[in-house]
Amino acid sequence: MTSTNDPLDFLKNNNSSGKSPANSEADLIQLLLYEIIRVKELIAYYESIPNGGGQLGASILNELVAEAYNSLVNYDVVLMKKYYDLLQNCD
Repeated sequence: MTSTNDPLDFLKNNNSSGKSPANSEADLIQLLLYEIIRVKELIAYYESIPNGGGQLGASILNELVAEAYNSLVNYDVVLMKKYYDLLQNCD
């Protein structure tokens, strides 16, 4: 699946020579980043609901995204998997 507007293209080009030993972690990182991007778009949608109707949802999603970022920064694979699963269920 190639997209000319893929925000994570830089991850695909780093190791084109084959699979690295930590490839499953790299895949998880990429998948989590895609979910973070998707949920941030949902946050913008919730924030656009008139009269503050989506503020609670936006607040909850912002917290999940912040925790997902922390799992990436700390390279905590267990938490990355947890937040990937949680973010997948956000809509």
